[in-house]
Amino acid sequence: MQSLAEDAKSGNAAATLPPETGSASEPQEAPATVTIVRALDKITGRTTELELPQDRPVRFGTLRIVARHCESRPPEEEPETFAFLEIDDMKDDPPKRVFSGWMMASSPALHALEHPIYDVWVIACRTSAPPAEGESR
Repeated sequence: MQSLAEDAKSGNAAATLPPETGSASEPQEAPATVTIVRALDKITGRTTELELPQDRPVRFGTLRIVARHCESRPPEEEPETFAFLEIDDMKDDPPKRVFSGWMMASSPALHALEHPIYDVWVIACRTSAPPAEGESR
């Protein structure tokens, strides 16, 4: 077998490179995305900050809120956070979809939830790393 230097001279360096090793081929669990929203009950005046794990419903009053996607621009760009939310009012049977779409943190009135009792607006996205072995959340 030729050395790598000899292969490089003959133009066959790529053919004799050792196979790549490392964790790049091992599946990695992606960090979980959490959408932070603030919800207002217009009757009581109570505001609550909610953490919405991606694709998991969270209740606020009669609302069921599901964050499907959340992302923030990188620090070198103009600050902005976008979230795709689905909000259902559970007081009726069957539940009624009262909002489905993108909300922006900088312009909550641009695509707002139209509801007589509740307001919901996006605050931020957070990426939480999966717990280390032996840790719990």
